[in-house]
Amino acid sequence: MPHILTITAAILLGTILTATGADDARQPVTMPAPMQEHMLANMRDHLTALGEIQTELAKGKYYQAADIAEQRIGMSSLQSHGASHMAPYMPKAMQDIGTNMHRAASRFARTVQEAAVSNDLPRALGALGELTQQCVACHASFKLK
Repeated sequence: MPHILTITAAILLGTILTATGADDARQPVTMPAPMQEHMLANMRDHLTALGEIQTELAKGKYYQAADIAEQRIGMSSLQSHGASHMAPYMPKAMQDIGTNMHRAASRFARTVQEAAVSNDLPRALGALGELTQQCVACHASFKLK
């Protein structure tokens, strides 16, 4: 088992180094500095929210996890994140991934509420995985310049 973990860590490290090295094929996105700062703050909040969601799920607090997801990442968060102001600076594909992320967060919120009733943590975690896949897709495709 330790051998498998070593191989997995090496693969992840290689992926990270490739993504940040000279062979970085991500599309650069240019926007005014205040908008870039705003976007980075939103992404940091999304990451913090994901951590809080995981903490609440670990405690069995499904409804709290659902509320965090909807209010901080879901479709309900678009106004507070200034999504309409950010969209004109993003390539269409980046906008689409962002929209898919917000929709996935709202789906997760509904799924985790259902999981609270059925006690189906695997289903909730699957929906959380779909949400985080949107984050990964965007970060793998785009970089702020």
